[in-house]
Amino acid sequence: MTMATRTGSARLTTRAAAEAYVGGVCFKLGPPRLVGAELEWLTSTPDGGRPRPEDFAVALGPHAPSSIVPDTPARPLPGGSVVTLEPGGQIELSSAPMSSVEELSAALTADADRLERLLAESAISMRSGAADTERAAERILPASRYRAMQDRFDRIGPFGRLMMCNTTATQVSVDAGADEDEIARRWRALYAIGPAMVAAFACSPRLAGIPGGRWASQRMRTWFELDPGRTAPPLLSDPIGDYAKWAVDAPLLCVRGGCGGRPDDDWSVPGDASFAEWIAGGLDSVIGRGPTLSDLDYHLTTLFPPVRATGYFEVRYLDAQPGTGWRTPLAALFALFGDPATVDEATAIAAPTAGRWRCAAELGLIEPELRTAAAALLDLAASRSGTFAPDLDVAAERCRRGRTVTGEPAGTKVARR
Repeated sequence: MTMATRTGSARLTTRAAAEAYVGGVCFKLGPPRLVGAELEWLTSTPDGGRPRPEDFAVALGPHAPSSIVPDTPARPLPGGSVVTLEPGGQIELSSAPMSSVEELSAALTADADRLERLLAESAISMRSGAADTERAAERILPASRYRAMQDRFDRIGPFGRLMMCNTTATQVSVDAGADEDEIARRWRALYAIGPAMVAAFACSPRLAGIPGGRWASQRMRTWFELDPGRTAPPLLSDPIGDYAKWAVDAPLLCVRGGCGGRPDDDWSVPGDASFAEWIAGGLDSVIGRGPTLSDLDYHLTTLFPPVRATGYFEVRYLDAQPGTGWRTPLAALFALFGDPATVDEATAIAAPTAGRWRCAAELGLIEPELRTAAAALLDLAASRSGTFAPDLDVAAERCRRGRTVTGEPAGTKVARR
């Protein structure tokens, strides 16, 4: 391999080369042992508005992300978490990977407390909630990536802007696996249990600006609607091969540096072309050049399936939880993926509801099979857990009773705004 290829500057000329590269970088082999998480919160000023980027820069100091302070040292918080901002001012903690859920929970709790204090000193408040129920969707970050993202999503409908600016999630990351067989089993399990886990932890029945319709998770609704070519679950028969094909066929979101004849800070791409079409030369006259490995690396960051392969597996289908409730789904996933036998048992439990993503997001625990699967998965997790077994037992019983994480009966009607 040439130095140009290693640095990503060599042009990609074949689809086969692109797919082989995706398979190599997105599915790293190694014994599963680490877990990580990303937590998000809504933020507001004393009058209920959105803080400005400069407000965050002052509050965060050396912890500020490069999206608002280009020359920042971006120092992690004491527990190892890195701070980032989402387009609507949602603030996020990305943990360091750790070997136990207890260690991870303690680090994230300490860092969340520290972050809340830092923001409070600048009169910025953090609020748990998977969906903003009060404010219209408004982007505060001017970055070229987010402008291009909004441009594309606005062409499709209102859901993209709502996702970008008015929703938050709990994300959990686990190792891919020691070999291709284990990777396939863990990948399929994460997708199989997904609908039941969505139903178990859905807590966003209201979202300001959402079109009519009662959903248990309006946050997940936005993901399903905003751009299906980049958010729909890939095929699962051959996880590595199918993911690579899906990624290359996904539509381009943006091109760094802009298309030919456009300003350098305008990264938007006209039309609905895929990365594969760019490889084949179909966009050379529009973009002004062919794609490189660096472009493919960036394209992979613009794909948002329910589980994303990034070398490890990033679970993206959980609503942000009230208070410290994020610990429960984190503990559940850690326990369910603790050993191959438990992975297989979880897959079998979830088989009747696998693939029922929209049903889970819309109906949640109202649907009997989803309710049964959610409770059984949490029972299994509790039996494999230590410190968090009592919390998982409570969550399992809550699901059996058809109660949401806020204690309300699933399907409780909410006032529209």
